[in-house]
Amino acid sequence: MNLVVQGPKVETRALKDLATMTGSEGLGRLGNNAFRLIGAQPHPDLETYCETHQLDFAFVPDNRQLKNFRLFVTDMDSTLISIECIDEIADMQGLKAEVAAITEAAMRGELDFRESLTRRVALLKGLPEEALAQVFHERLRLNPGAETLMAGLKQAGLVTVLVSGGFTYFTERLQKQLGFDYAVANQLEIRKGKLTGRVKGEVIDGEAKRHTLRLVCEHHGFPRESVIAAGDGANDLPMLAEAGIGIAYHAKPVVRKQATHAISHAGLDGILKLFA
Repeated sequence: MNLVVQGPKVETRALKDLATMTGSEGLGRLGNNAFRLIGAQPHPDLETYCETHQLDFAFVPDNRQLKNFRLFVTDMDSTLISIECIDEIADMQGLKAEVAAITEAAMRGELDFRESLTRRVALLKGLPEEALAQVFHERLRLNPGAETLMAGLKQAGLVTVLVSGGFTYFTERLQKQLGFDYAVANQLEIRKGKLTGRVKGEVIDGEAKRHTLRLVCEHHGFPRESVIAAGDGANDLPMLAEAGIGIAYHAKPVVRKQATHAISHAGLDGILKLFA
């Protein structure tokens, strides 16, 4: 088994400590601030040491490479991008604090997602449609490593899916910008140029995310073991559990506990380095 270690800055001293701690037989460089400790073994102090030094770690089998996977599915808000779009839309109504508090509780798993979405969207009633464009152009930013990740996935031949409890206005534009094969999200109802405070059609919650993953797998004939999924909130847990590899990206504690891997310090391109 190999231990992949990465972060904003990986010091030589830390690598030596980790090699001694895990009984590593050798060291390989995977890129800037990313290393593979060959033949490493688990150690009870490993998690505490890495967290203290702001390092991500993951045990990966010797033969597990990106080319072994077929499908990548990711959440949007606070995973692919740095913001929660609904919170920023609410800011146009002067309601960001109220909506953000509901969002945070839902992402921690303290509120039912459907209920929380209904409550938050209702507060947007009457907002002009132009506010969505303003959020997209002025506030939406990709998380570090997003473009590198997508390029690497495409080069390895993976099918890519963006599935979000957010809104189609943003997923459709990001799909075009980054080249996702599929994009699924909630559709805001708009009449006479203004938000009605409702969504149209099926609500994309945690179970809908899981269902989307299953549908794409069935359509392409992919086994679940060939799927990598990434997310940060409680509503991502069903799809992370469905995937062969579930990655908690800068995630809430409840998600980190249940995911197979966690990236809390490196960028999204750290997913590529796990399977380099």
